[in-house]
Amino acid sequence: MIQLLSLQLSFIDILLIITGAGLFSIMIYVTIISIIEKEYHAARISFLFSVLIIVPFILLYIYDFPSKPVVSIVFLGAIYFGLLLLLIPFNPKVKRAHQIPKQKYDERDIMFSRNELKPGTNFFESYYSDKPEIKSIDDKFREKPGLLSPDSYFYHPYSFASSHANLEIIDALKTLVNGPVSERKIKTNAKKIGDYIKTWPKKLGAHTVGITELKDYHIYTHKGRGDLYEKKINNKHPYAIAITIEMDNEMVQPAPKAPVVMESTQQYLRVGTIALQLASFIRNLGYSARAHIDGNYEVICPLVARDAGLGEIGRMGLLMTPKLGPRVRIAVITTDMPLELDKTRNFSSMIDFCGICKKCADVCPSKSISFEKREGIEGILRWRINAESCFTYWCSAGTDCGRCMAVCPYSHPNNFMHNFIRWGIGNSYIFRRFALFMDDLFYRRKPKSGKLPSWIDI
Repeated sequence: MIQLLSLQLSFIDILLIITGAGLFSIMIYVTIISIIEKEYHAARISFLFSVLIIVPFILLYIYDFPSKPVVSIVFLGAIYFGLLLLLIPFNPKVKRAHQIPKQKYDERDIMFSRNELKPGTNFFESYYSDKPEIKSIDDKFREKPGLLSPDSYFYHPYSFASSHANLEIIDALKTLVNGPVSERKIKTNAKKIGDYIKTWPKKLGAHTVGITELKDYHIYTHKGRGDLYEKKINNKHPYAIAITIEMDNEMVQPAPKAPVVMESTQQYLRVGTIALQLASFIRNLGYSARAHIDGNYEVICPLVARDAGLGEIGRMGLLMTPKLGPRVRIAVITTDMPLELDKTRNFSSMIDFCGICKKCADVCPSKSISFEKREGIEGILRWRINAESCFTYWCSAGTDCGRCMAVCPYSHPNNFMHNFIRWGIGNSYIFRRFALFMDDLFYRRKPKSGKLPSWIDI
């Protein structure tokens, strides 16, 4: 009996050492990663946790007392039960997670198009005569300095000049979205050419690529920007290829300061260039293809990307991707080349997380993001975004803000630690709530804007 108890205690001691060392190592790993990411508050919290976690294990191992085996078993049992509770798959269905719009949208109604309207022009008078109720709302953003203005809050001569340079190149590329189709048509295999199309852009710097059927609700009814304003869109392509590209986290974290608009325009340029290359490639094979890039869209890119399996539309109204959250930029290519479609993925866990998180709404400078549940808007269930107040803030700040993007828990860097947490969020209803609590603890509920990168701060 004494020998059996001795063996039992020995086994418990070993388990205490393994468990304590494991948890301690995990928290030290988190501390190191946080320092690398320059998240010093998270590093301090994780280091404190590492010390607090190891103390009870040491005390239980060192001190002998009559009920030590029972206390040790209860202590270890609570730890392993908690871990099991977090890791067991548990995903109650989210009511109507994937939403299909029941109507098409007019590009003339988006804020960028309304911003391009010039007072005194026929287009200006025509638009507001049809919608007089929004003229007074739009007059508010016209009173502000405007995007990339030297009179805006966050004017930074070098970042703004870089952003202007990016936009000038994007504008110069707009004539390349379409082009002549080769008379020699190459017969292709839908699956193999699809695999090629999804691999090549990644080698050019893309994050993800997906293929979907082009739906009516993907396509704007009319052009709302540039020389083709008011032109009815007649895109008959049956397929659409969506591409996302990562925005650098170091450039996003200072949002709404100048680096975020510099990074935003840079990645619109990069993903647009990849889309142009891919469209040209398809045309060279003898098929029609059009690229849809910043300022020259016929389609609603986030909806196309969502249906191509690349993410879901979150609380902030942006595409939320599984590994980068909203920290991406998107371009689309539509084509008549036969392609194998990707399945629309179920991201109900993302909708559930957005439903409880609300961090983007908490930090939004213009209070444009709703705290409420999704509501029925124009026939679909979604979160209401106040586009007018959001854009008015942009025109004051001089940047495209990005504060919501910077604080989103999904936007953390793409590494093992954060990817494991994202996996847990997707795996379990309970883990999602635990992850949100820990994110608030480690990164604060309302984190401060990051500092400008040293090479920019000149």
